[in-house]
Amino acid sequence: MPDEAGILHADLDAFYASVEQRDDPRLRGRPVIVGAGVVLAASYEAKAYGVRTAMGGARARRLCPQAVVVSPRMSAYSEASKAVFEVFRESAPRVEGLSIDEAFLDARGMQRIVGAPSEIAALLRREVREQVGLPITVGVARTKFLAKVASGVAKPDGLLVVPPDRELAFLHPLPVERLWGVGQVTGRKLRNVGIATVGEVAQLPEATLVSMLGRAAGRHLHALAHNRDPRPVQVRRRRRSMGAQRALGRRPRSREELDSTVIALVDRLGRRLRAARRVCRTVVLRLRFADFSRATRSHTLSEATAHTQTILATARGLLATAMPLIERDGITLIGVALANLADEGAVQLALPFERDRMSALDATLDDVRERFGAGAITRAVLLGRDQGLSVPLLPD
Repeated sequence: MPDEAGILHADLDAFYASVEQRDDPRLRGRPVIVGAGVVLAASYEAKAYGVRTAMGGARARRLCPQAVVVSPRMSAYSEASKAVFEVFRESAPRVEGLSIDEAFLDARGMQRIVGAPSEIAALLRREVREQVGLPITVGVARTKFLAKVASGVAKPDGLLVVPPDRELAFLHPLPVERLWGVGQVTGRKLRNVGIATVGEVAQLPEATLVSMLGRAAGRHLHALAHNRDPRPVQVRRRRRSMGAQRALGRRPRSREELDSTVIALVDRLGRRLRAARRVCRTVVLRLRFADFSRATRSHTLSEATAHTQTILATARGLLATAMPLIERDGITLIGVALANLADEGAVQLALPFERDRMSALDATLDDVRERFGAGAITRAVLLGRDQGLSVPLLPD
C-alpha cells in the first residue's frame, strides 16, 4: 500500500437536491425533496427532519411538512455530473468514477506540479464550487476505503485528511456500520454480540469473524478494520455488471404489474448492453419486501447474449419462482441486474436463424429510439404505464 495519504474520495452533497437549490435561488437554505412518490434525494435541511433517500413520499412529507417537493430533472443532473468530472480529470491524472456524483482520485506524485494531496483536495472543492456551483466533500487517506470513510465523516461540504500515523486512531472509534459491507443485517448481527465499533471488530481474530459471518465477509471486515486495502485507483474500468431498479411503494401489485415492470427494466438494460457493445451471461432479479428484507434470484445462461428477448425470458422465470415470497411479504422494490459481462463477440444464445432475427429486431428498435427518443417506440404491454425514471449513469 502507498506510504502517503494521496487517495481522494470526492462525493457531491445531496446531489439532485443541490442541483435544484443551485438552479432555483428560492430553494437555498430550505428543505428540498426531489421526487413525490419516492424520495430520490433530500437536501441536508430535509435530512435534519429524518427524510431519507428511497423513503415513501407521503412519509417524507409527514416528517417535514414544510419541505418543497420538486420533480426530478435528469438531464440537469447529467450535465452537472459531466461538468464535475471535467474538474476531476483536471485535478488528478487517475480518476475512477463510482457513480455520477462520486469518484476516487489518485493525487500522489503531484507535489512539484500542483501541491500536496490535501492542497489538491482543497483546490478541487473550490473549482467544483466556482465552476459548477455545487458543494462537494472530499476525504483524503492512504487507502480507498479510508478515503471514503473520511468523506462520509466530513459531510456535508467538508474536507478531511487522515494522516498515515493517525489512521487507526481515526477509524477504530467509528461505528461498525462505517465498514464497507456492513449493512443492517450484518450490523445487527455484530451488535447483538456486543460489537459496536470498528475497533472492537479489529480486536477479534480473523477466524472468529469468519465463523460469525462466513469466509468472504469475515476476511473482508478483518482487513478493513486494520485499514488493509491494496486496491489502486483504476481508470476506465469496464463494468462487471449493470442494473436497473424500480421502487414500487407499498400498495399490493398484481402479477401483470410486476411483469410489466420487469419488461420495462429489461428493455432499458438491453439497450444499455448493446450500446456498450457488451454481452452478459447471468441475469439477477433483486427484490425488497415490505419489511425491508431483501432477496435475490439469479440464473446463468449457457452462452453470453445481448438479446432482449432471451434476457426477458430468464428474468420472467426468476420472477415466477419468487412469486410465493412476494405474495406473502409484499414487494416495495424490484430490480434486474446483468452480470458476467464480456465484450461483444462472444457466442450469442440462440440457433443461427433465431439469432439473426433477434439481432435485427433489437437493432431496429435501438435505431428508432436513438433517432427519435426512448419513448418513440415501446411494447404494447407498456402503453399507458409509468415506466419510471431513467437515472443518469456513468458511461458503460
